[in-house]
Amino acid sequence: MIAENLKRVLEEIPTGVTLVAVSKTKSVSDILEAYSAGQRDFGENKIQEMVGKYEQLPKDIRWHMIGHVQTNKIKYMASFVSLIHGVDQEKTLQEIDKQAKKYRRIIPCLLQVKIADEDTKFGFHPEEVATLLNSNVLQKLPNTKVVGLMGMATFTEDTAQIQSEFQFLKNLYDTWKDTYSWTTLSMGMSQDYAIAVASGSNMIRVGSKIFGYR
Repeated sequence: MIAENLKRVLEEIPTGVTLVAVSKTKSVSDILEAYSAGQRDFGENKIQEMVGKYEQLPKDIRWHMIGHVQTNKIKYMASFVSLIHGVDQEKTLQEIDKQAKKYRRIIPCLLQVKIADEDTKFGFHPEEVATLLNSNVLQKLPNTKVVGLMGMATFTEDTAQIQSEFQFLKNLYDTWKDTYSWTTLSMGMSQDYAIAVASGSNMIRVGSKIFGYR
């Protein structure tokens, strides 16, 4: 079933859009089923759970940290994480850089922008992104590379609101992408990835549509 679900989602998205299969709370056997069907990008929202799976699974998997990042746990994933989506504080970037240096790596990151009308969502406010980019903070972090933006829309059935939030993030991304050679706009989950892709997302994070509901 997982392989069939995966195939269905891939058929719905255009070439050039990366599918991150959200494997949080899913078993190693579930992940292996998706892996056997050709999936290589997997997303976790808890660092220690991701570390445990990394140790048991094939090493060509690209692991995405998609949850809120706790700075004291970055050291556990610094040796292998492929992309950190949820960077929402300057101090998080500094800790990523510090830990990446130990492994002589440059870790790609996305700045998470708060676009949703919900207090529970994390992220920089748009003006904070501008302040960060206009400062010299990133130049002092040689082992960290910001490659784009990530955002989560409001959890609502109002598609016009979701579309508006995604379009806002796409416009923000377009403002900076050429200056900073950004490559990745991560927006869209199981319930709204079609709207996200139509709004210009090139990376979506899909869990329940692949692995089933928890």
